[in-house]
Amino acid sequence: MKWLKLAIKNVLRNRRRALVTVLITAVGVSAILIGGGFANFTYVSLKEMAARSSGHLIVAHKNYFDKEESTPMEFGLEEYRVLAKTLKSDDDVRYAIPRIDFSGLISNGEKSTIFMGSGVDAKYEFKVKGPFLVIESGNVLSKREKEDDPRVMLGTDLAKSLNAKVNDSLTLMSTTVEGGLNAIDVTVQGIFSTGTPEVDKRSIIVNINTAQSLLVTNKVSSIALHLRDTETTFNKYDEFSAQYPELSWETWLDQAFFYIGVKNLYNRIFGLLGFIIAMMVFFSIYNTVNMSVVERTREIGTLRAIGTYASEITRNFILEGLVIGVIGAITGITIAALTSLGLSVADIQMPPPPGQTNGYPLIIDIPANLYLIAVVMSLFICILAAWLSSYKAAKKPIVGALSHV
Repeated sequence: MKWLKLAIKNVLRNRRRALVTVLITAVGVSAILIGGGFANFTYVSLKEMAARSSGHLIVAHKNYFDKEESTPMEFGLEEYRVLAKTLKSDDDVRYAIPRIDFSGLISNGEKSTIFMGSGVDAKYEFKVKGPFLVIESGNVLSKREKEDDPRVMLGTDLAKSLNAKVNDSLTLMSTTVEGGLNAIDVTVQGIFSTGTPEVDKRSIIVNINTAQSLLVTNKVSSIALHLRDTETTFNKYDEFSAQYPELSWETWLDQAFFYIGVKNLYNRIFGLLGFIIAMMVFFSIYNTVNMSVVERTREIGTLRAIGTYASEITRNFILEGLVIGVIGAITGITIAALTSLGLSVADIQMPPPPGQTNGYPLIIDIPANLYLIAVVMSLFICILAAWLSSYKAAKKPIVGALSHV
């Protein structure tokens, strides 16, 4: 304890220099926390968006993910209702939602264009989509839709292309499972935005019964399992794939190409940023302790002359670096926490990322383990810098240290 008190007094010898070093350390710690918190919020948001879009787990025919279908629904699931009910009975599964992926032409009578369609179970689909599907006008599909009045939802850009509005009539045309051509008239129920123009330019959503009528089939493309906890995804994947080896399984991560790309990019960016900040803190501490060592060389010689071990002198300088590191880390954590709180209250919106049309809130979501990592890293850097700058001085011959000018 006496060595710690001595280290604190030595730090306070030159308050201005100590303050500058503490501030640099605090800025470094807060920058790492804020940058990491922003990246973490981005990862969590993209993970949630990917899982809500595709499902945490996707089950399909064994050839569905690996081979191209020569005719629609060639690799579809037939007894999907029984399978969905069985999977839904698992305690970790919130929803088991059948889906149909199909394509064709959509026409307003004057203009036709290609669409990429999704046949969904309206009872659950829009619950899991949540805020990641924005309804621009109209409403979502009804789970009580009449068979003789099929409805459709259009992506915003597709609606603009067809000059379609809510309650307008359109025609869907697609190839059936037998290879023939079928068409049905639909009424626009709503117009939605996913935030991705390329998706909104081609996307339509219909009830699963409408899609089956158009394709003349009783199959579905896949069943999306939405779990109660995303963290159980890979455990359930192993469990279900072993339980149903005759089917093909994928996780949300297998289909989250955008998430993977963004995460790899951010890891590189913030990894480099963290390294630069760590070096900045290191050289700041090194410079501060080194200047203190030079100024106190004769003091070191005196201490050595009265019997103080070199290791004790080095330890004292390390404690000085540790004191600076602790104060800087606490200050940095406080700055980061206040910044995170302030941004959440301010509700600042970021501009849309490349390829997107919707912005997103600027939120700093700092996980608990990142606080620990930042503190441990800053303390390690401070201790290392103090040791490197004081080790040689403590080993210097006593006569040379006493005669130092």
